[in-house]
Amino acid sequence: MATAVAGGFAFALGTPEALGQSHQRKGGRRARRLPSAHEIGVWVVILSDERVVVRIARAELGQGIVTGLAQLVAEELDCDWSKVRVELVEPGESAKRNRAWGDFSTSNSRSMRASQAAMREAGAAARSMLLDAAALALSAPKIELTTAAGLVRHEISGRSLSYGSLAEAAAKLVPPPRSSIQLRPVANWRIAGKPLASLDAKPKVTGAAVYGIDVRLPGLLNAAIRSAPVKGGKLAAFDATVASAMPGVRQVMAVGDDAVAVVAESWWQASTALDKVSISWTPSPDAGISSESIASYLRTGLETTAEAFVGRTHGDALEALRSASQTIEAVYAAPFLHHATLEPMTATAIWSPERVEVWTSTQNLDAALRTAAEAAGLAIEQAEVHPTSAGGAYGRRLKQDAVRLAVLIARELPRTPVKLIWSRDEDFRNGHYRPVTQVRLRGSLDDKGEATGLIMRISGQSILTSNLPRAASIQTGRDPRMFQGLFAQPGESQMGYSIPNVYIDHAMRNTHLPVGSWRGVHSTQNGLYLECFIDELAFVAKRDPLDFRASLMKGHPLHHAVLIAAATRAGWGTPAPEGLHRGLAQMMSVGSYAAAVAEVSVSPQGYVRVARVVVALDCGTIVNPRLVEAQVEGSVVMATSATLGEEITIRGGQVVERDFDAYPVLRMADAPKVETILVPSGEFWGGVGGAAMAVVPPAILNAVFAATGKRVRSLPLRQIK
Repeated sequence: MATAVAGGFAFALGTPEALGQSHQRKGGRRARRLPSAHEIGVWVVILSDERVVVRIARAELGQGIVTGLAQLVAEELDCDWSKVRVELVEPGESAKRNRAWGDFSTSNSRSMRASQAAMREAGAAARSMLLDAAALALSAPKIELTTAAGLVRHEISGRSLSYGSLAEAAAKLVPPPRSSIQLRPVANWRIAGKPLASLDAKPKVTGAAVYGIDVRLPGLLNAAIRSAPVKGGKLAAFDATVASAMPGVRQVMAVGDDAVAVVAESWWQASTALDKVSISWTPSPDAGISSESIASYLRTGLETTAEAFVGRTHGDALEALRSASQTIEAVYAAPFLHHATLEPMTATAIWSPERVEVWTSTQNLDAALRTAAEAAGLAIEQAEVHPTSAGGAYGRRLKQDAVRLAVLIARELPRTPVKLIWSRDEDFRNGHYRPVTQVRLRGSLDDKGEATGLIMRISGQSILTSNLPRAASIQTGRDPRMFQGLFAQPGESQMGYSIPNVYIDHAMRNTHLPVGSWRGVHSTQNGLYLECFIDELAFVAKRDPLDFRASLMKGHPLHHAVLIAAATRAGWGTPAPEGLHRGLAQMMSVGSYAAAVAEVSVSPQGYVRVARVVVALDCGTIVNPRLVEAQVEGSVVMATSATLGEEITIRGGQVVERDFDAYPVLRMADAPKVETILVPSGEFWGGVGGAAMAVVPPAILNAVFAATGKRVRSLPLRQIK
């Protein structure tokens, strides 16, 4: 099965033969007949009408990855960018071809940095094969041939051949060995590195783009679902007498041992009927848990003298505190956060005893394929997942619960497509939230106001071990990711300060709520904790926060560079506009260096408004500055929203917040002005989506202190009292 590429963006993989045939597009739209197409390696397909199809194995989540990766291929291929289209690969097809397209996961801002080498090499290899085919066709030495905008030229004879005319012959050649591939230097880029428009922008603006919630198939039915209100609760019984008689309802069923679903002709009919199903649940052992009891549990992690995992230690931090001229101590806390994606969790499935197919928006197609096969009771070879665009993700779509439930429901209606859409209430109650944590920090200063020691104890939930029993996880849980942004070693998330004596550990304290990745994850918490505490140290030392940080950055030139860039653009050291106050922060996260300066005002009633945020970012190599700036702007808005109003709370074991009235995300009218400074130092490939998330919250809190003289040490920051 294949999809049309005429519009610039497609949703599945087709063989070269299938690309040239009339077929039905995923989502139910018809596609016109396409010309013949030929694979030039597994990543590039060239059509006889000169269009170039670049295959993408990463998920398009609004971050622009399909455009950025296509730019890299087009750069090395030396094709005409106006002819480039993209196509999302299907994991089942990859499995059939010995995992030809490798890893399908899209997370931790790793898509570009994990894929760039393979995509550049794919473009260069395809160009080499086209040159080989042209050399044979023109009876000319390959060394005498050049390429430009989809043409191979032989300057000596004045002849040229198009890529489309060479594609069939090139497809029959053996790709060159990787050792022989030479990539174009970044300094010579002509397509990559440029602020080109997103390839999928037009279909998104016109409404032609297909998201998971948009899938339409012949005979489609719709499902609404309700799960146990408290994790660990089970379905005891349900009465569907009233619901079954309602218009459009086809079936009411138990799903697993903890959910009930209604399948109807429309989703509204299914959802309305679900409200009429009388459901009783067995009590959950966690029904007595509350936000207060969780906070108390985390405090035991701050106090324990055992069961802590040491993430970083050098020097003698305890001795540094004992001999210090001044010491300070602070406890900070960050709450559970929901992803609050615009598109709720959804998946469409067709099941038969022979095969299962799923259409969904996911961040991990391999995991979705495995989940679909397992839920269907079939082998991987009998399953396929068709990717769609995603209406927001931020880590939530790494989990495949919607896929599993959709397949289980579809098994009850063989050979009938069923689309499961979670209600907003169901989406909020069944998230995989950002972990809750607390931290105690202790710092020391000498008689010159220099930082001499830092001790941090992190207490909180782990993503990696949250599926373990809570008692067992305290003993066995070890999660290095808890120390993101605090590491001594260069790489993914190094601390940007050279403090002589440091000791940081983590006491595992898992709760009954499932947790998962959330745009930056622990760096968003550790950035808050560390950068606010650095400001506290600077205040006690009676030093400017910028100068104090700079004095600790010996050996950290890239951290220092973004800090100075942000501070300079924001006008640090000069008076802020009337009524505004500034705060700053810096951190390395997702392999990139970021710094932010926030300008805030605080009303007489204590309400905070973030007026302006300046972000400086060094992600090493930039493929599309337009898309990078867009990601930074989105990150600033999301981080500001999380700082000012977002929080998941628990009462009676249940999530209290069920919709956006109780979980206020930032409105456009309240969004700050965002200024982005790109300071790429080259030589490395860093992430973008999560980089600014770590520095915006502490910059805001530090600005609030500058405005009020009050330290805010827990979020959300709804009102200063």
